[in-house]
Order: sequence, then C-alpha cells, then structure tokens
Amino acid sequence: MIRLPDVLRTFVLALACMAASIAAAQAPAAPEVAARSYLLMDITSNQLLASKDIDMPVEPASLTKLMTQYLVFDALRARKISLTQTLPVSTRAWKMPGSRMFIDPKMQVPVDDLIKGMIVQSGNDATMALAEGVGGTAERFVELMNEQAKALGMKNTTYKNPEGLTAPGHTTTARDLSILATRLMRDFPEYLHYYAIKKYRYPGTPAANDTNRNLLLFRDPTVDGLKTGHTEAAGYCLIATAKRDFPNLPGGRRLLSIVLGAASDNARANESQKLLNWGYTAYDAVRLFDAGQPVATPQVWKGKANTVKLGRAEPIVVSVPSGQASKVKTHVERPDPLVAPFGKNQPLGTLKITLADQPLAEVPLVALEPVEQAGILGRAWDAVRLWIK
Repeated sequence: MIRLPDVLRTFVLALACMAASIAAAQAPAAPEVAARSYLLMDITSNQLLASKDIDMPVEPASLTKLMTQYLVFDALRARKISLTQTLPVSTRAWKMPGSRMFIDPKMQVPVDDLIKGMIVQSGNDATMALAEGVGGTAERFVELMNEQAKALGMKNTTYKNPEGLTAPGHTTTARDLSILATRLMRDFPEYLHYYAIKKYRYPGTPAANDTNRNLLLFRDPTVDGLKTGHTEAAGYCLIATAKRDFPNLPGGRRLLSIVLGAASDNARANESQKLLNWGYTAYDAVRLFDAGQPVATPQVWKGKANTVKLGRAEPIVVSVPSGQASKVKTHVERPDPLVAPFGKNQPLGTLKITLADQPLAEVPLVALEPVEQAGILGRAWDAVRLWIK
C-alpha cells in the first residue's frame, strides 16, 4: 500500500476534495443517460460535471480489476515484482470462470503478459495469477485491496475477490470508482499505455479472444482507457477516459466517464461517448495559473526570505459552462501572519474560485520554495514588528 509523507498526504486529501460540482443553477443540463448510475469528471480540473446516484451501492464486476491493477503497479514500482518476471499459474487461477486469458498450470507467464491479459481480455485467470503472485494468496491480496481502498478514501467499497465475480458484500459506488480511476491515472502514468491496447493474446491461446471489450477504443481516437465490466447482477459497465487537445492547455484536457448498469455492450459504449462529447462541448477549460506560477507572494515573518511564493506544481484549471469564462473570479485565503520556516510543498492557503459570485472550486496552495527560519536577531526584530503591528 502506498504511504505518503504527512505533508504530501494532507495535500493529496485536500486536492481530492478541492472542487465541488458546478452550482446547479449555472450548470448545463446533462444528457439523458440510460444507466443505473453514472458520472462525468473533468480530471484536468478535478470537477464533477454530471452525475446520477453516485453513492448507490453497485456490483463492480470486472471494474474490480482496477484495484488489482493499482496494487500490481505499486508492486512493480516498489520492485517487489518485475515486468519480465514469470509467475506460475495455479490450479485455482486456471479454473477461474468467466472471462479468461486461457493460461494453464503448465505455463510460466511473464508479469507483462498477465497485465495485458487482465486488462485487454479481462482475464479472471490472469487476475488470479497476479493476485497470488503479489499477495501470496488471493485472500491476503483481498485484504490489501480493502486496505488500499480505505487509504484512498473509498468509503463505500468492500472487496471480496480480486477479479469481480459476484459475491455477497462485494460492492462499490460510482463515486468510489471515480476516486480509484483518478488516482490510478495520477499515481501510475507510466503504466497507462496498457489500457489503450486494442488487441492482445498470449501465444498458444485462442486467436478469437484477442479484442479489448472497450468499444470506444475503436470508435474514438482520443479514448485511451480504462475498463469494462459485466455480470448479470451488475449489468454492462464502462469506465472510459479521453484526452483531447485544447489550445490553452498544453497537456490536453482529460475527462472520465463512469456508466454502470447499461443494457448491453453497445449501450455502455454509446452512453459513455455521449457523456464525454457533452462534457467537452458544454464546458470550457479555463487555465487560471501555469504550473509553478505564483498565485500570491505574501509577506513572511522570521524567515531568511521576506516573502513566500504560493501556487501549485501543476497548472490550475477550472471547468465552466461554455461562454462563462469572463465570470470567473479568484480569492486567496491564507493564515496571517505567515511565520517561517516553511518547507517546499507545505500547504499555506487556499485559492477560492467563484463563477458569477457562486462558489465553483477550492484549490489548496503550497509553498513553491522553502523558506528557512531567520537567525536570532532577525527573529527578534520581526517579533518586535509583529507586536507593534
């Protein structure tokens, strides 16, 4: 399980909560979506653009595998396993029902291929082999899944298995899935290429079993992930993400749609495409500050520097209904006085953003550079100045 330093953990938690939904009175009407539950998020601005029943308990089906993938990627980064390392295929993995990669106990399969089998083919056998390889046993791996869900703030999720087959109590919500998908993309960008693979099969397995079930990969060139899921109880589910180029956003603009409980494979793709297209046209992305650009430079007391630069390491972007960018205003709230020392990335304030005088988003601001404490004389002089002030 990933463990962040205290300061960074505080920042990440604040970031996860930074932006609320657009004020209802100003938000464009979302399209009709034929699904039990859905949401659309602008990942670039971390804003929820549209939603329905996002806290309703649902079966995640193979969307469960996103958490399995999160833990596998974490194990790769920690060098507990490697992409070229081979893992055995247990009898339990071989006999997994449902979607399969078609591996068997005679094989020793590289981790890289197992990941492709888990993502592209949604193989329950590949998923079980990876869970046993990382966790030792499937049961221990499920414990790790639930620990990580708690660490990520997925308050309404409980895992009973690593692959997503129906089991009592194996439930999540659209909101929790959005947390997982967002963190997966932000924490492990080096592994996101797996989700865009359209066709894959392991040598010696059926050629007909080579196609990614995410139909949007074949329909929309800007879609590059993430995962499908289906059981009789869950219906047809899809977490889709797209990244499109925009003139004012050098890194592009990424949206995430979650559609749960659609009627068919084609329906989940159509409804997801509808949400993505609507999000890109109904909302404009407004870049307020560049990466590393100071939002404010307030005075510092008892420090070797007289000021501290407050901002973010990445651009500050907000999503606003189309044509309303001129109505965006910003205001910085921070402690006063600011007394050194400060570490780099230490939270020191909040950028409050309004649209037409209604709250739109809150962005945590951090010290872009460290400020060391002044010497004895400097601290004494500032103490007098503060007393007079």
